[in-house]
Amino acid sequence: MTPGAAADAGGGIPGDWTVHRRDDGELVGWIRPDGDAWTAIDLLGREAVASVDWLDAEAALEERGIGYLADVWMLEREGGTPLRVRMLEVTPARIVVKVDDYGDVSRATERFTLPWPIPAGLRAPRAGDPDGFTRER
Repeated sequence: MTPGAAADAGGGIPGDWTVHRRDDGELVGWIRPDGDAWTAIDLLGREAVASVDWLDAEAALEERGIGYLADVWMLEREGGTPLRVRMLEVTPARIVVKVDDYGDVSRATERFTLPWPIPAGLRAPRAGDPDGFTRER
């Protein structure tokens, strides 16, 4: 791929970012110029690695993969307990999450549309976060 190939990424991706796909065609992120080096950006807009050569940037994105999109995340709410959420949609235009349904697809859950790149209020679970399986006391 050549710089500027980010056009098919949509959203607010700068024109000098290059789309990076796995061998199977799945988008795993972008590589952007970083002085005389390159920085790899994952699908959530986070730096995977910075100021490296092109091949190291590609390797970092491929190593990170996309499995993290299927993980449970925590959504911080002002004045409330963090919510367990799952990602529904991730694009350079937005991130859509829903309250974790614990595999019950018939259960209607609230959805939240968040800005991209990933906002600070959407994070990985930490010790002490509600897990949905135990009751708070």
